[in-house]
Amino acid sequence: MRRLAFYLAGAALASGALLNAAPARKSGDMGGALTFTLDPVSQTLRTLSPRAEPAFDFVPSGRATARKGDGFNQIGDLHLRVRSAGGEWRDFSSAQHRVPVRALAATGNVIARADITATMGGGFPLTVERTWLRDKGAPVLRFTLANRGTTPVQIGALGMPMVFDNIITDRSLEQAHAQASFVDPYIGSDAGYLQVTRLNGKGPALLVLPDGRTPLEQYRILDDARRTSAPPVFTDRTPRQQTFEGFYDWMVSSSAMADKGQPWNPATGFTLAPGEKRTFGVRLVAAPSIRAIEATLQAERRPVAVGIPGYVVPNDSPADLFVRASQPVRDVKVTPADALTLTKVAGPQGWNRWRVTGTGWGRARVAITYADGSVQSVHYYVTKPLAQVAADLGRFSTTRQWFDDAGDPFKRAPSILTYDREANHIVTQDQRVWIAGMSDEGGGGAWVAATMKQLDNPDAGEVAKLERMVDETVLPKLQSADGGVKKSLFYYDPKTFGSYYDKGIDWSTWASWDKNQADDLGRSYNYPHVAIGHWVLYRLARHHTGLVTRHDWRFYLDHAYRTTVAMMRDAPHYAQFGQMEGEIFLEILADLKREGLTAQADEVEGLMKARADHWRTLAFPFGSEMAWDSTGQPEVYAWMRYFNHPKEAAVTREVILGYDPTIPHWGYNGNARRYWDFLYGGKVKRIERQIHHYGSALNAVPLFDAYRRDPADLHLLRVAYGGLMGGITNIDREGFASAAFHSEPDMMRWDAYTGDYGMGFFGHAYAAATYLVKDATFGWLGFGGTVREDGAAVEIVPHDGARTRLFVAPAGQWITLAAGTIAKAHWVPATHRIELTLDPATPTTPVAQLSVEAPAGGAAYAIGKGTAERGFTTIALSPSATTVTLTPR
Repeated sequence: MRRLAFYLAGAALASGALLNAAPARKSGDMGGALTFTLDPVSQTLRTLSPRAEPAFDFVPSGRATARKGDGFNQIGDLHLRVRSAGGEWRDFSSAQHRVPVRALAATGNVIARADITATMGGGFPLTVERTWLRDKGAPVLRFTLANRGTTPVQIGALGMPMVFDNIITDRSLEQAHAQASFVDPYIGSDAGYLQVTRLNGKGPALLVLPDGRTPLEQYRILDDARRTSAPPVFTDRTPRQQTFEGFYDWMVSSSAMADKGQPWNPATGFTLAPGEKRTFGVRLVAAPSIRAIEATLQAERRPVAVGIPGYVVPNDSPADLFVRASQPVRDVKVTPADALTLTKVAGPQGWNRWRVTGTGWGRARVAITYADGSVQSVHYYVTKPLAQVAADLGRFSTTRQWFDDAGDPFKRAPSILTYDREANHIVTQDQRVWIAGMSDEGGGGAWVAATMKQLDNPDAGEVAKLERMVDETVLPKLQSADGGVKKSLFYYDPKTFGSYYDKGIDWSTWASWDKNQADDLGRSYNYPHVAIGHWVLYRLARHHTGLVTRHDWRFYLDHAYRTTVAMMRDAPHYAQFGQMEGEIFLEILADLKREGLTAQADEVEGLMKARADHWRTLAFPFGSEMAWDSTGQPEVYAWMRYFNHPKEAAVTREVILGYDPTIPHWGYNGNARRYWDFLYGGKVKRIERQIHHYGSALNAVPLFDAYRRDPADLHLLRVAYGGLMGGITNIDREGFASAAFHSEPDMMRWDAYTGDYGMGFFGHAYAAATYLVKDATFGWLGFGGTVREDGAAVEIVPHDGARTRLFVAPAGQWITLAAGTIAKAHWVPATHRIELTLDPATPTTPVAQLSVEAPAGGAAYAIGKGTAERGFTTIALSPSATTVTLTPR
């Protein structure tokens, strides 16, 4: 991997510039939770630290020398696209060609003040005054634009660079977690803000809030100035790559950017008449912790929106939107109008509440207008009922993506391959050979998704195709006899298959593996995918009747075991790291124990303990083949819990919260950070913040577990459910599943490749569940199900798509079914009784197999009927509904 080389370019500032610099007043003179210093020449932000932890800096001050000079943006810079009436748009930037700013008098609560017009560039038709001050203890950055000319000036784009230290380059994981931060935007118009959270998940967190009327209309990447032919104003010279996502502009206006994608908010501009001024800016506020962000917003009198269970709304499962604001609501508007219905219902004291019902499909924007005319945007995504989403996915993947070409020279048939939704055909070749080779994430994603769909929503015809794929392709071709997994079935061999390859593809890159590279067994990340295929078929064979016909359950569990052992034997280098879908190994271990396969279970447990023991020696054991990753944390958490290391599990949980937010926006809520995998699994290959890549659903898994162990921490459940449901938005109305959504304004759409989506659907299918919660503020809540009070009981009807898992938070009981589905449940607070209603028997599911546990260590519950068997209670299902009562022992 190339190391990121910082460099200086352009003419250095003249030494005389210091004569015009404003005197730097110590920020500590005026109190507050944050201290800051300014560059004495440009008056841009140089440092920003918590007063209680001065060694930590939210901005990249450690790279100040390398990022000094023209083309490197800082907080305090400004970008504009302006024109006079009838003229052409022109771009101006305070960072592009720096010249000295003219210092102005700083009195009272003002720290520094300057006229920065000169550094905006020649011909700039306005004047700009920039002020740094403290207001109620918080640093405030304020700009005043003035039109001192004689003709109106249109502003079609206005951006404030938000330069925080999200740079991983040349840092170890320990250094990155201690020093770096990630930024997540709430692109909420006048209610928008940024949250800057430390990689270690510790407080304080930083909030960047509007000062006055400063909408966050768009959050725009400052593109790599080396790689764009666009005007250099909206760029930065810090090269973007896997170790650096990039910096962004807080866009107050964006109408002149002429973006091709559908924006999150309507693009606006404004006009300054002769003599007219406009002031805008941001406040920098410390929140004591990530969990205290919403409380801090309330203290700052900012509008707060809380969506329960989140902002993805299946048509059959209404959600709730709670909004607290210092002003009355004047109007609520939905765009498109037929996407959602909002019905006002009674809410808690001080909160507005709407019942949100999905009536359409796809993206939707709720615009809440307050009495002063300010607008808050809350962004939703509407889907089909989740059972239908799963059915669509299963059907599409086993028909449109089903590859059964017996003449294929790479012997990939029968299988499920990557699909190109733009071309509407299977991808049989790609420069990145794994995408067409059934392995790695970009090639295995399609069939992993199809397989995991069967776990809770099996279809006999689809299962039969998966059995064929495992028998005829995975076992004899992709996997060695002793369990090793190849990197790809497709490869580049022009001597043998010269006529096969598309001559329009560049086959000269490192990604075009030859046969020896493709046959390599040493990449551990391929092993969970194959283990999933075997384990799901084991579960279906063991817990259902007649679904699996080619082999018995022993065959598939044995191959899952062999795959697990082979990963440690054949791929030890990357196996030292946590794997995506790594929870599969815990499930295989648990099933080996249930089946009495003690020798195999002991071997797997010993291998996994060695990994866990190694992770305990590391402060942040979340390495991978990348410099920083959000892939390994879920499996690290799982094994820390399994081997009873609560301290290390807690560290892992908090790290996840550092890159996985809760925000009133379907795209960012629960969106575990990822910004490089379009390079490896997408059709459009570039560094870009990905919306709901597979990390969203995978990182939800440990947060769900953590919540069940601490039901008082609703923040965990909200983030987890955001990730779980975010991973469903990738599936279109016919069942095609995209790798991720392109967030940059030139696209704003789903990638056309299936890519590595299946890893995320593993997380969704594995963790799909309904949660019954009673919150001190919001009352009875259903995550994944609809709730109503029914006399002395509370009823919840699951809509989570699986209906095989239920957590009753007031009782602390985690109910899971390996067979059978839950129609509804009643919680009776007076007696602490849980009454389950199970769906009728079917030919493939004549019995239910149920277990119940108390993850937080509460009371054990007894199941009122059934026979104990292998850790489950087996209950005969009747032709009609079956009722099961759970009571405290």
